[in-house]
Amino acid sequence: MTEQKLSFKEMCAEFDVTPRTLRYYEYIELLQPDREGRSRYYGPRERARMKLIMRGRKFGFQLEEIRQWLLIYENEGDEAQNRAFVEMADRQMEELRKQREQIDEAMQELTDLRATTLGLLGQDA
Repeated sequence: MTEQKLSFKEMCAEFDVTPRTLRYYEYIELLQPDREGRSRYYGPRERARMKLIMRGRKFGFQLEEIRQWLLIYENEGDEAQNRAFVEMADRQMEELRKQREQIDEAMQELTDLRATTLGLLGQDA
């Protein structure tokens, strides 16, 4: 069975990223496509890594954190990578909780200020 490889353009389309983003991920060594001349081809390994990168970005992880986490798998294997992920997830969930509190506070202040301003205008909230 031959493994299907995606071209640079196909990889951008599959993951809805710009060419600049994909080139940057290569530059910082998150991805290492096969090269044939000037063309790049992405096999199953690179596509799997890209899925992890995109998921990590969705959760708010920094690219360097993702890069280090991917290196753990290469150097130490699954178990070490899974343990590192749990620690990263715990830290990120705490950060997201803090951000949610800040957003809730800002929304309440904005709601209150809006109501006060409407009152000054003689309108109902």
